[in-house]
Amino acid sequence: MTLFDLSLDELWRHRPRVTPPADLDGFWAETLAEARAAAAPAVAARVRTPLTQVTTYDVSFTGYAGQQIKAWLNLPAGAVGPLPVVVEFIGYGGGRGRPHEWLLWAAAGYAHLVMDTRGQGASWRGGDTPDPGPDGTGPSVPGYLTRGVLDPRGYYYRRLVTDAVRAVEIAGELPGVDADRLAVVGCSQGGGLALAAASLASVPIRAVVSQVPFLCHIRRAVTITDADPYAELVRFCRIHPDRAAAALTTTDYVDMVHLTPRATAPALFSAALMDEICPPSTVFAAYHAYGGPKEMEVYEWDGHEGGRAHFAHRSLEFVAALVH
Repeated sequence: MTLFDLSLDELWRHRPRVTPPADLDGFWAETLAEARAAAAPAVAARVRTPLTQVTTYDVSFTGYAGQQIKAWLNLPAGAVGPLPVVVEFIGYGGGRGRPHEWLLWAAAGYAHLVMDTRGQGASWRGGDTPDPGPDGTGPSVPGYLTRGVLDPRGYYYRRLVTDAVRAVEIAGELPGVDADRLAVVGCSQGGGLALAAASLASVPIRAVVSQVPFLCHIRRAVTITDADPYAELVRFCRIHPDRAAAALTTTDYVDMVHLTPRATAPALFSAALMDEICPPSTVFAAYHAYGGPKEMEVYEWDGHEGGRAHFAHRSLEFVAALVH
């Protein structure tokens, strides 16, 4: 792992010219209106776990096209009154796993909603939500970046971004949650989804934490890294050169450089200068495009771990200052 991207001075100046799809706003307005019209109330069923200091609910809510999405809701045991809520999204290939894998935010006094990732959860943490879209069910091993990539309307990430927006919008329906004090967080794919939710959700968000986010300046990413997941798209275009333009056009609809100008909540980003999975120039492109107040933590010697425990501590401080 070495420095391979722009220098730090160049990154602070890096504002690439990008061209979003002409119908981007209409595309997402229609997609989210359809999901909201098909929505049913969220259901939260308390579950027994070995955790004596955490109360857990198994949550089901409706995401894209009214399809059922699973989540965990962890609350500090014995908490009194509605709590600020942190909605968290998961990295590429992982699912919601088990409740005991998600203790940080509940230990800090928050209600913590962890959204399962449709069709994922067979690579490094298990998942429970299928993807009943036209190109798959689930869970399955990666390949999501190219699933349905020739048509924005059938694209996997259209469905997943919609799920993320809906997770934020239903958080206030859940037990013990104060919907007026809401933050979104995530790392890698989860960091990209946190940015998407902040850009598209219909409810106020107080804070955004996006650690080494995925889905940022995708057209650049596929030209400067050989690492998956972006390399999945490279391999697709190599085998189907006549379809490469259509595939890249589809990814424009879920690229954070095009969506984040709509966001207004204060945001904390991290970028790692040795990150070959989500190259720092792509993260900085989304950071500079972001519409609200923003801060960036840079980790010169990190790869995709993107700050590790140091960034977790910084995230707790950032969210507490805005949400508690």
